[in-house]
Amino acid sequence: MTENSAIPVHVAVYDTYADWEAGFATAHINRPDWQREPGRYVVRTVAATADPIRTSGGMRVLPDLTLDELSPAESAMLILPGNDLFPTPAYQPFVAKAREFLEADVPVAAICGATGGLALAGLLDNRPHTSNALEFLQSLGYGGSAFYRDELAVTDGALITGKAQAPVEFAREILAKLEVYEPAVLDSWYKLYGAKDPAGFFELNTVTN
Repeated sequence: MTENSAIPVHVAVYDTYADWEAGFATAHINRPDWQREPGRYVVRTVAATADPIRTSGGMRVLPDLTLDELSPAESAMLILPGNDLFPTPAYQPFVAKAREFLEADVPVAAICGATGGLALAGLLDNRPHTSNALEFLQSLGYGGSAFYRDELAVTDGALITGKAQAPVEFAREILAKLEVYEPAVLDSWYKLYGAKDPAGFFELNTVTN
């Protein structure tokens, strides 16, 4: 499969983007090793404007496209990393795009502060989800407490949510939803990166594409 025929997975980028929170997911979506269909997906960045953004770690990112150019029909998933903008008007375009994706039943994966942005918009009121802490979301005045799950990452249909301290578990849910790996391969992947068990490395290196 060529890059031109690959299905885009879109990662939202904005100033204060938390570099570490989506890194496991994006690296392994883009890396063909161990995948069921190497090259099936390609990672693309999307921002509110075409201007460069500066991540929390100081990295400069030039977006591939803007939100107004992004259609759920042309995307496999929208990933929303954590950020400090989520309670401000600057984040509203990303929340609106997430709503559009969910209404089209195209997956959205949000972690850390991005879950706060979804909570403020009422998008977590009726869906099982997680976040950094229940108290964090309650402080925003959201109405979804009954659906909160104190887990590292939660998948409910098209919505994936994760805690800031669990980028590996967040990535595992994303990789599973996209069916990037066979289930047994994903188990070995998590054994290596999540459980820190070197046996996972040797298991992965027995996989042939």
